[in-house]
Amino acid sequence: MMPPDQPTTAPVSTGICHYANAAILVLSALYFFLIPGAVTVHDLSDPNIRAAGIPRSAWKLHRSLSPQFERWAKERLDSKRAAELPTSDISGTEWPLFGTVFYLWATESLQDEWEKGHPPGAVAPKVYARGAIQAATRLVMDPTQANWVKIHWGKNYLKTENVFYRMLVIAALTSHARLTGDKEYLPLLKDRVDSLSAELDASRHGLLDDYPHQCFPGDVLTSIAMIHRADKVLNTDHSVFVSRAIRGFQNQALDSRGLVPYFADASLGEPLGTSHGCGNSYVSLFAPEIWPEQARKWYDLYSRYFWQETWTCAGFREFPKDLPANNWDLDVDSGLVLKGFGCAACAFGVGAARVNGHFEHAYPLTTEMLVTAWPLPNGTRLFPRLFSNAADAPYVGEAAILFNLTRLPAEGVSIQTGGALPGFVLIFLGLQLGFGLLLLIAPILSLYQWRKQRASMVLHQPKIQFGIWVGLLVACALCLFLGKTPVALLFLACAQLFPRYQRKRTPSSEPSAIKPVGT
Repeated sequence: MMPPDQPTTAPVSTGICHYANAAILVLSALYFFLIPGAVTVHDLSDPNIRAAGIPRSAWKLHRSLSPQFERWAKERLDSKRAAELPTSDISGTEWPLFGTVFYLWATESLQDEWEKGHPPGAVAPKVYARGAIQAATRLVMDPTQANWVKIHWGKNYLKTENVFYRMLVIAALTSHARLTGDKEYLPLLKDRVDSLSAELDASRHGLLDDYPHQCFPGDVLTSIAMIHRADKVLNTDHSVFVSRAIRGFQNQALDSRGLVPYFADASLGEPLGTSHGCGNSYVSLFAPEIWPEQARKWYDLYSRYFWQETWTCAGFREFPKDLPANNWDLDVDSGLVLKGFGCAACAFGVGAARVNGHFEHAYPLTTEMLVTAWPLPNGTRLFPRLFSNAADAPYVGEAAILFNLTRLPAEGVSIQTGGALPGFVLIFLGLQLGFGLLLLIAPILSLYQWRKQRASMVLHQPKIQFGIWVGLLVACALCLFLGKTPVALLFLACAQLFPRYQRKRTPSSEPSAIKPVGT
């Protein structure tokens, strides 16, 4: 009988581990690398990424995102988590509502495009997404979600300054009215529009704060655009106010380059610092619908001072070309700044370029967005999901992509086409597909080697090893069920380490040395 601690030849049951591990790696290669790469190549071939049309990837994303967004919005409403967040938690307080409005804006654009012509039997976005539209609107209106602005502005938060939040409410109510045809919220919408427009019109310089002593002119401009949009569902006319409101964006209110500043002093009507790429992209999204001539000038200046091309990448900088000291930075609004390129500036630059008819900018930016989105077979965009706030705004990244891809040229703008495929896109795709192929081939070769050499390998405590392996897979499945995907992947990676073998020792061909007596 073999001693208990003696290693044994691998039992047949351990073959389950080998075949299952190989299958897991092959499926992982397909799911996380090869299929996403193929989907990206297909999306890059869409002519609508370089012309005035909504890309097919936007339609697919909206279809897959809508039910998830609906569930999340309802859970957010029920949880009351928003009441527990401090005002310093920007991603936890602002992002959930901003992402919700992105989703509603995108749904409006898709519905407008659907109504222009759709395949027979196709379901309208406003129909299959009705539950998400209702939940999203209720989320933006929910007083609990406004807890952070209540702390800043008190009980009168809906009538005093607070431009960003009030703009979001107007935007959500307008989208709801357009998409559902429901008139329930129209009196509330009219009250919000009238109070904000009156306060802006009465302000000394046409600017108001988002938070006490914090004025972001881009939010003021967007609020003016939302008031203009609301007129169409309310049958009201704020055109005189809109025309006069440009006073907050002229002369001394602009930075030294003639662009809208990122930050300003509302009491003085003057900029505090220069414009930023994220702010310029944001302004360029909405300015054409209210001040088309000025919008054209701003976009031209934005391109002159912020557009940057290298052999690998093309996009908008976060800071002007003549301010290179900030080539590497990080901010909650700008995101990462990499060699001058601003992540938020480039992401929203996709929509800004499309709205202004500059597809020579929109095309390279869109290809970079599509390739880094990393679309999984279940519809999830991996990188945007990972870089969102998992606890409070898990879909803000995907909603932002959806919003930007559904922007169409504003009325009257001229269309400019062109632009080249950045080298970064080819490098990224090459690495993605190359690694996927390696991950696909490696387990097949490993399985072949194991089958060939298993007779010369021994296994310590096979039952314990098999039990650990099964336990890791069960933990992986449990984490996936609970939505803890990164932890699940860690357990899955650990399962690949089992079983562990040792090679059999071959007896030495030389006779053993005779030891002296007494030693």
